[in-house]
Amino acid sequence: MAKISYLNTPFTIKNLSLKNRIVMPPMCQYQATNGLPNDWHYVHYVSRAVGGVGLIIVEMTNVAPNGRISPYCLGLWNDEQRDQFKRIVDAVHAQNGKIAIQIAHAGRKALGSDDVVSCSAVRYDGANEAHKQWEYQMPRELSKDEIINIIEKFKQSTKRAVEAGFDAIEIHGAHGYLIHQFSSPKTNLRTDEYGQDKLLFGEQVIKAAKSVMPKDMPLIIRFSAQEYGKNGYGVDYGCQIAKRFSEAGADVLDVSGGGDGQLDPVNTPDFHAGYQVYLAHAVRQTTNLPIICVGMLEDPYLADYVLSTGDADLVAIGRGLLRDPYWPLRISASPFIPSSYQVAFK
Repeated sequence: MAKISYLNTPFTIKNLSLKNRIVMPPMCQYQATNGLPNDWHYVHYVSRAVGGVGLIIVEMTNVAPNGRISPYCLGLWNDEQRDQFKRIVDAVHAQNGKIAIQIAHAGRKALGSDDVVSCSAVRYDGANEAHKQWEYQMPRELSKDEIINIIEKFKQSTKRAVEAGFDAIEIHGAHGYLIHQFSSPKTNLRTDEYGQDKLLFGEQVIKAAKSVMPKDMPLIIRFSAQEYGKNGYGVDYGCQIAKRFSEAGADVLDVSGGGDGQLDPVNTPDFHAGYQVYLAHAVRQTTNLPIICVGMLEDPYLADYVLSTGDADLVAIGRGLLRDPYWPLRISASPFIPSSYQVAFK
């Protein structure tokens, strides 16, 4: 029987000390009203703290009402939202847990808004399975003044997150949302400085967030290291993004992929256990920053193996933790995997 050697080891970055290498990644719940977290979110996140997750990352939380995936998504554009988050943060800390929050703007992927914006007027052509009552709209192109205003909104939302007591901040630059839209040659058709330097917007958001964070608090950047749609950028460009964002002030890189529209077989990996580990490996070769790896890693043997290779420092367990809030406790109960989690590889 294989032994679990890495999942349950501690990890420290700046002032963030984790009891294990298990991360709950951001997963939208679509349960908020006016952007406010409520009892659903309280139970959802605190349950995972009770279950032993090393780091919980709160779902995509938006800097403006028109930055939400749906009207049922969380926000952090006012102090009332901040104060409701503090209740959750305090409860997670009471369970000896650590909690971060993902701050974002959906850009052209916003649904249910009358004012959809992006870097350029390019409509999103991906599937909309969760919210079929709305359609993706043609976004209007942001002016430079509006871009500066959105950067300020990221800054103010980060400030509120710090005030709410979060242990780390994650900026969402992946999955086709606004920072990704600026970064991508497919969607950024601007001719000004934000088009000539497609990573400038992301860099400025990172620097704005860092300016209101304690120096010993880590900033995590989630980004797509490869696009999976037609004519999407490859991992080489993804590594350029990683390098630029690390130089801008990122302390941890949360490496994912996709989000640029309909999947294209030429650019899309096979969806199997660990299917995005190759992206983490490539980014690891480019930067020396700690890496969070994601992508069907809920088999503990596989997650432990990924950590053992050095391709990642932390593993994000998404659907596995949705199904079982106590996944980490079951793994840590013994140095060997409980029989219910044993998987035969063929």
